[in-house]
Amino acid sequence: NTVVVVEHDADTLLACDHLIEVGPGPGVKGGELLFSGDVKACIASDKSVSGNFLSGKESVQKDFRSKKPSKNFLKVKKARANNLKQIDVAFPIGLLTVVCGVSGSGKSTLVNEVLAKTAALELHRSKQLPGESSGIEGLQHFDQVVRVDQSPIGKSPRSNPATFVKLFDQLRKLYAQCSLSRVRGYTAGRFSFNLPGGRCERCKGDGMVKLDMQFLADVYIPCESCHGMRYNRETLEVRFRGRNIAEVLDMSVEEAKEVFAKQPPILGKLETLDAVGLGYLKLGQPSNTLSGGEAQRLKLSLELSRKQAGRALYLLDEPTTGLHWLDVQKLMDLLFRLRDAGNTLVVIEHNLDVIRLADHVVEIGPEGGDKGGELVFKGSPDQLSKQRTNTGIFLRRHQDQLAVSKS
Repeated sequence: NTVVVVEHDADTLLACDHLIEVGPGPGVKGGELLFSGDVKACIASDKSVSGNFLSGKESVQKDFRSKKPSKNFLKVKKARANNLKQIDVAFPIGLLTVVCGVSGSGKSTLVNEVLAKTAALELHRSKQLPGESSGIEGLQHFDQVVRVDQSPIGKSPRSNPATFVKLFDQLRKLYAQCSLSRVRGYTAGRFSFNLPGGRCERCKGDGMVKLDMQFLADVYIPCESCHGMRYNRETLEVRFRGRNIAEVLDMSVEEAKEVFAKQPPILGKLETLDAVGLGYLKLGQPSNTLSGGEAQRLKLSLELSRKQAGRALYLLDEPTTGLHWLDVQKLMDLLFRLRDAGNTLVVIEHNLDVIRLADHVVEIGPEGGDKGGELVFKGSPDQLSKQRTNTGIFLRRHQDQLAVSKS
């Protein structure tokens, strides 16, 4: 048989018969064939972005200094949901903790069912019932719990990056202050595609018309009246620096930074989007076309744009899924920025680079199902690499490979 796999995992790439790399960057910066051939040729290629990572010449790095061990801990007591065997687990407050272990070992149960839902119940009065435990100590150190995952930010074309990070509110206020808007009496509501008045009424501001395919998934086609621009002719006559609101939504984040360089509230949001590696993304790109990794970074961008009080608990479930090494580097930079702002992060992860850079590691196991659910290890990544646990063995091998490549 012939097998075609989309993958970033180094072991999978090193084992393949033929490797194709597309790039060099994301969005409009990509779409080119960088390399096609065997792995050895990829490592030797000057055009390949992945070759240096496969050889170990480049690796994901920590650009932030390690923090001192925390004196305060978030303690889960006698967790016994699903296959967890009455385990006590402590997460250092103010640090980045990675929870690892084989599939089915109980990681998600511990973090998502017990920790996340118990914290949401006590901090936000959530109505979801948490997994069984004898309680959690240390929640008084937090004001909120935030779960950041790769789930879609919206299911329709109406939702987009600009609306999700609250940038669109600032844009609508700006366009309402334009001279033509003042003459005509337009308010910020005129530039919303959720309200009648300024939007195209044929597509109700979607820019797309949904076709019901009965037994198949719905199909969206551009609206014939507004040609996908979402607004009526009168609204599109209002311009800021020669561009109407629809043209702004069709801009990438990088292009918009130049146009709104003298608008601090808007520029701040754009710079945060660019910092999370989404400078190529169009402001009005429908959310149902975003990848899981893009959706996750949008959520991180929203958190970074807020005023950091340093008392938040962030929970992430396998955030590196579908990410290239360069994307993993950007993700780690973001996570350490949140940590250095005084927040606490708990990440479920299998990626050895993420485990290697963590402040603290918790391994659940030793196996999956009934043979899992036990606390196998707690401590630093260096300590884990000296243990004969399932994760420790591979972490030690990964560290040795990097050391040999660097030398």
